Amino acid sequence: MDAQSRGRADGIDPADQWVLNPQTGDYELRLNHSGGDSGASSRTSGPRVPNNRGSSARDSGGGRRSASRDGGGERRNPARDGQGTGSKPEVPGQRSRRSAGGARGQESSGPAGRRSRKAPKARRKKALLWTGGTMAFVLVGLSVGGYALYQHFNGNLSTVDVGGSGNKNVFDNDAPINILIIGTDKRTGKGNEGYGDKGSVGHADTNILFHVSEDRTNATALSIPRDLITDIPDCKTRQPDGSDKVIPGTPNVRFNQSLGQEGRNASCTMDTVKEITGLKVDHFMMVDFNAVKELSTAVGGVEICLAKPVKDPDSHLDLPEGKHRIQGEDALAFVRTRHSFGNHGDLDRIKIQQQFIASMIRQMQSDDTLTSPTKLYKLADAATRALTVDTGIGTGKKLASLAQELSKVNTKNITFTTVPVLDNPAEKVKATVVLNPPKADALFAMMRDDTSLTEVKSKKKAAKSKQDALLKGSKAAAGDVRVDVYNGGKVPGAAQTTVVWLQNEQGVLKSTNKANAPAKVEKTTLEYAPNQADQARALAAMMGLPGSAMKQGTTDAEGLQAMVLTLGDDFKGAGTPITGPAKVPADIQQANADKAECAK
Repeated sequence: MDAQSRGRADGIDPADQWVLNPQTGDYELRLNHSGGDSGASSRTSGPRVPNNRGSSARDSGGGRRSASRDGGGERRNPARDGQGTGSKPEVPGQRSRRSAGGARGQESSGPAGRRSRKAPKARRKKALLWTGGTMAFVLVGLSVGGYALYQHFNGNLSTVDVGGSGNKNVFDNDAPINILIIGTDKRTGKGNEGYGDKGSVGHADTNILFHVSEDRTNATALSIPRDLITDIPDCKTRQPDGSDKVIPGTPNVRFNQSLGQEGRNASCTMDTVKEITGLKVDHFMMVDFNAVKELSTAVGGVEICLAKPVKDPDSHLDLPEGKHRIQGEDALAFVRTRHSFGNHGDLDRIKIQQQFIASMIRQMQSDDTLTSPTKLYKLADAATRALTVDTGIGTGKKLASLAQELSKVNTKNITFTTVPVLDNPAEKVKATVVLNPPKADALFAMMRDDTSLTEVKSKKKAAKSKQDALLKGSKAAAGDVRVDVYNGGKVPGAAQTTVVWLQNEQGVLKSTNKANAPAKVEKTTLEYAPNQADQARALAAMMGLPGSAMKQGTTDAEGLQAMVLTLGDDFKGAGTPITGPAKVPADIQQANADKAECAK
């Protein structure tokens, strides 16, 4: 008897017994399969949902042949557990962290409920919340996102303490969310010997920075090529004893070396992403090869479309032209193939992975998935077993909170894109890529400004328009602008170089270098009084400041009082605009999660 039918004489899948209780709004375990009230007799003989750790068999009379044990080895008392006493039955227990011996503990939670009919729309809405909409976000191709989970899946998760590299809060209501999805090339699991580098410690093989807007109306999924040549900064890694170890940075190497090499963990990859994009990563989620196979199977397969037949001896993908629903080994082969589409390079493989991910998101949002307790149970279980996350989201409750935030984003407003790159000019045989600065800087600036890559009407957009209105109006002459400049960013000597530039290039002679700001800041700000608005607009135009940088006070300035310009981490240098374009440049690759495409 398999894990899904253990504990029942009739072999009914326990996940099918999870029903929505309209009184509580939660999914609960229904013991009486006929849908009637569960009386004492049904509680006596009713099953438990297994946790895939052992089983409790029944004899021919329906009684238990032996008492089960919990994850700690303690023998359970059937009467204490609600078996044969008329007490409430046990629902799937919360799994504790793995002990040294690999055992897991359990704790019971929640009552059983009566099956009640509910309007399809309301039921779907509740299921959407339970799964976090798109199961909170799934990125496959060795990249998988999070799931809204009940706490009994808690013990499936593995966690890493990333220290100050992440965000201790699950999310901030008044801020965007940046989640780094990392797929490693570590070949764990049966049947994965033919993929990746043999004996790999697990490099950052597939990387997607998922940026969710502050108002939750849109999201950008930014793929970062593993072969991008970049500088890996010094990073702190939290050791098992709680101490921090600084791992020296390495210049001019592949991005994928930000994980695994020299003892680097995910905190180093997060720091490297910030170094490249200027976006601080709040959380990370990491998986290996097995996740693709297990999740695609759990969801019932993912639909793909091939514009031509494919037979790849390296990835073992062998499919004819047309539409297919793939799972397991075929799914992994599809996202791993790099010799079947486009120019047979890693950038084309990224596009294929994006198409697969978008299709999986659509499948997870379908009624076929959202209204199936069996699929939801299997999918949540597979997902949590596959995930390694930072401690900031390292519990089922925290993941559920994050999932509810992510579920607010409509699929049509999720845009996939890739960091704009060029072939490495230093190589004769093109194996790596480097940033394409004009295009990459514009895209990164849009994400830092929280500008959507899709047209979205929202309160945030209206507020941004109101803030941008501060830039409109008369501008003072350069000679009348008074400003004190502080450096709160990461560019050394930025205040001095900015003052020199303002005086020599722009004619702002009444500018003063005030050295370092009292504290580091992420974004550049210009503080000014109402009667300095014309000066502020003039300085903003020179510096390329966005409307969001304008901080107008409530009282007028007196005498020769100067404005205060504080340079943040988003400041790249004097004369380099801080603000990004209002719309994404036309030649930057984009794909919409709501639209199906054929791989070619």
